Amino acid sequence: MLRSLLNTKKTLLIPGTFDALSALIAKQAGFNALYLSGFGVAGSMLAKPDIGLVTASEMTERARQVVAAVGDTPLIADGDNGYGGENDVARLVNAYEQAGVQSVQLEDQVSPKRCGHMNEKQVVTLEEAVGKIAMAVRSRQSKEFLIIARTDARATHGLDEALKRGEAFLKAGADMLFIEAPENIKEMEIIKREFPDTVLVANMVEEGKTPELSLKQLEDLGYQVVLRPISALLTATKALQTSYAALSQSGIPDSPPARLTFQAYNDLVRLLD
Repeated sequence: MLRSLLNTKKTLLIPGTFDALSALIAKQAGFNALYLSGFGVAGSMLAKPDIGLVTASEMTERARQVVAAVGDTPLIADGDNGYGGENDVARLVNAYEQAGVQSVQLEDQVSPKRCGHMNEKQVVTLEEAVGKIAMAVRSRQSKEFLIIARTDARATHGLDEALKRGEAFLKAGADMLFIEAPENIKEMEIIKREFPDTVLVANMVEEGKTPELSLKQLEDLGYQVVLRPISALLTATKALQTSYAALSQSGIPDSPPARLTFQAYNDLVRLLD
């Protein structure tokens, strides 16, 4: 269970996945928990940016597929802003629990939302944001299903407002706190000082707003959950560009091919002879 991993107090590096295949490969690489990235699902399913286009039902179905592929490996699923009001949050929590997800991340952006490291974000009122977190806590069937409360207020109102919202989310019952996109190490130190006993989430996005730090640096700063939500997606996208370009130009894949063999792929997805 995800809670058991957190109880070890060890810092968890959790990679972003975007479909069943990426999740299975991440599990086989040795990760103890996985993250279903809304950014990744928007890209892989719709070939669109992370601007609130994926629906709750689409995310739930993708989560169900991932859980089926990885079994009991804990999955955290992006819940964006809950896809509506408090009743929509309740439905999402119930659907994710039934799908086998072990944690949902909920944020306080308006609809349509934007990736946390994009510009021009907006957040809802504190009252509305707290109401959604409280509803998520009330709606879950088991306390083993963990609520990650995220605020994007650092970008819109400054760090003090983000800290204020973090405190309110924890009082509403959130299990983990995710203050998105602090802009330097000093801000990250302030966040830890304000919430010394809280499980804090750090979001490492390539070329994002937050400095890209090593796992050891983040551990020393006191962040127990470290997300790398789009690292694999960016790498996979580049590999697809390279592969299709070579195939288009010469009729054969790039040589030597940076790919699995046909047999290795079938072994990966458990083809039965």
